[in-house]
Amino acid sequence: MEAFDALLREALVATAIVALPVLVVAAVAGTAVAVVQAATQVQEQTLSFLPKALAVGTMLAFFGSFAMNVLARLFHDAVAALPAIAGGS
Repeated sequence: MEAFDALLREALVATAIVALPVLVVAAVAGTAVAVVQAATQVQEQTLSFLPKALAVGTMLAFFGSFAMNVLARLFHDAVAALPAIAGGS
């Protein structure tokens, strides 16, 4: 059970490491667009989506290889922990 708990904890940390930077960039881009829209009183849906999409896409382009390495390490650790989880030791 300890092996499963450790693997679950590692999976949660890996999820946070992969998701949080992209979410922060999306939130900052959304806030910046909202401030500009409020200042100019332009409420166009396309103007709010495009900057966020570009910011997230750029972040994924630069951050994607690191995220894949984190997820690959998690997968390797999960496969390595299978005997301990299945055996109960």
